[in-house]
Amino acid sequence: MTSADRWADDGARPTARRVGRDLVRRALAPAAAWWAVVVGTGTLIVGPLGDPAGEDAAVRAMEPGRTPVLDTLTSLWSNVGATEFIIGACLAVMAVLWWRTRRWWFAIVPGIAVAVQAAVFVTAAFVVQRDRPEADALDVAPPTSSFPSGHVGASTAFYVVLAVLSRRIRRPALRWAATAACLLVPVLVAYARLYRGMHHPSDVVVGVLNGLVCAWLAWHYLRPQSAAAGGDQGR
Repeated sequence: MTSADRWADDGARPTARRVGRDLVRRALAPAAAWWAVVVGTGTLIVGPLGDPAGEDAAVRAMEPGRTPVLDTLTSLWSNVGATEFIIGACLAVMAVLWWRTRRWWFAIVPGIAVAVQAAVFVTAAFVVQRDRPEADALDVAPPTSSFPSGHVGASTAFYVVLAVLSRRIRRPALRWAATAACLLVPVLVAYARLYRGMHHPSDVVVGVLNGLVCAWLAWHYLRPQSAAAGGDQGR
């Protein structure tokens, strides 16, 4: 993923038509191909691989280490990746970005990352239909199936975009602290979902990959003005 300068250096105002066209070509179309990879992986896990029993054992192995303090902390970390929290935080960040930059095509980047991730996750979970781990779950299971992890995918997509945005902070100490904090959040969410018995390890791994891919697609969805102009002239 490129630095935040990729947007700071391209201040030209694109047309809504170009934004829509690039969004379809450079984010949604690749996301459809990525969806096929996610579904294929999930189908392989629950089909030929027979839903490996070792994954359930790995989740159950965490149960003896549960403590009241970790129960509370992992509940908080898990909720940071919940749909309601991510949507609210994403809308707030988009509003701040629009207010500070007055570039709506830039302000929608976090929203694109979260929305594309959600589309891949929800539809893939519906197709794969993987059961939750055979473990003592600490949360009520949401209506979606176990594969991939939506909490992990959403938090990865959102906070990775925030981590890249944090590179715009001028003070080095604050810049590195903000970047590290943003990157730490998905790790805590992933641990929490495993600790609380809600996902298999492979659900979490694919959730991370889903978030990373969708964050990358969102960050690069719009061609730089110079590239767009050159492409249009070539027609």
